[in-house]
Amino acid sequence: MVSQAVIDHVTQRGVANIISRDEFVEMLRSGKRLRLKMGFDPSRPDIHLGHVVGLRKLRELQELGHQVILIVGDWTAQIGDPSGRSATRPMLTHEEVVSNAESYMRQFFRVVDRDRTQVEWQSQWFGKFNLADVIRLTSHFTVAQFLERDDFSKRFSEHQPIAITELLYPLLQAYDSVAIESDVEFGGTDQMFNLLVGRDLQEIMGQKPQQCFLMPILPGTDGVQKMSKSLDNYVAVEEEPNDMYGKLMSLPDNLIVPYFDYLTDLPAGELSDMAQAIDDESVNPMEFKKRLALEITAAFHDPDAASGAERNFERVVQQRSLPEEIPEFQLDASAGRGTGSLSRMLVSAGLASSNGEAKRLINQRAVQVIGPDGQSRVVSGDSLDEGIHPGAVLRVGRRRFLRLTS
Repeated sequence: MVSQAVIDHVTQRGVANIISRDEFVEMLRSGKRLRLKMGFDPSRPDIHLGHVVGLRKLRELQELGHQVILIVGDWTAQIGDPSGRSATRPMLTHEEVVSNAESYMRQFFRVVDRDRTQVEWQSQWFGKFNLADVIRLTSHFTVAQFLERDDFSKRFSEHQPIAITELLYPLLQAYDSVAIESDVEFGGTDQMFNLLVGRDLQEIMGQKPQQCFLMPILPGTDGVQKMSKSLDNYVAVEEEPNDMYGKLMSLPDNLIVPYFDYLTDLPAGELSDMAQAIDDESVNPMEFKKRLALEITAAFHDPDAASGAERNFERVVQQRSLPEEIPEFQLDASAGRGTGSLSRMLVSAGLASSNGEAKRLINQRAVQVIGPDGQSRVVSGDSLDEGIHPGAVLRVGRRRFLRLTS
């Protein structure tokens, strides 16, 4: 038997909505081993803390003996779902999907127990679909029903194009639930429409409708928009310890309690006390933020790495000193003064992913050169002839450093 305290924790902590909560609680109490579905489109290879909110809930239910079924959307990723976006996502090749899926699953199993997870690829059932099967699937719903989805409705009212393939996306995701006989499907609140279509389709096809477990959307480090790699406000689960700790320390104070709530096991009583202390300014929020950054970094690395990241933050950010360890980069001696390109050097040194990003960093005054005397100045141009020579240290952003050698 599952205790009421456990049921309350599972259904309330880090949860936006459950459709239907009463039915889900009844299923938990029944003792049945539930089939928990979470699908993902490997359109990107990275998992960030926004995804972790739902993955932690899956792990909780695994600990209670339930079965997680991970659906790899190798078909739907090649269609693209615009949920919450204003345009169609680009289609991917099968090779891109497979590569992204391998990276995704490696990160997925940093949170969810691999041994208690069943992985299924959509191609196992959609590979057998023919045109008649697709037409039968579409016959169960109307265009008017699908235009009720917020992003479709918005684009339709603004006379923006909606591809026929996009209307197929919720149907294919819904059929996944039929194929694996899902008891509960997990997704963010922006996926509610798709999860409800799955619930309807199961009932139409003679199955018991799945419960829809909706997770809250985690705000990004900017404190405004949802965490997203495209918005550069994300913390990846494979982030280096110094970067993970530093990004978490950049959170606005109003996100400290939600991050503790969604991403840690801090007891509810302590959460309440923390929120009160922040509101009445009896404790410096920096202390809570450092605890949050330390705990999350340790969860994805280890306590020693997290402690090292904390020391690095205190030295570099709080004390404005250089890190104890700085990677080195050998300047090309053949490039004469004034003839080298700083942007190309930043790419070669791994401090920027492309010349475009490097030039953007320079234009945003995010690149500084620190001389042997410890004095720093902002780099204003793309030339290496700005005091950028062996012995100098480059600082890119708040946390990346590079010592130049000859």
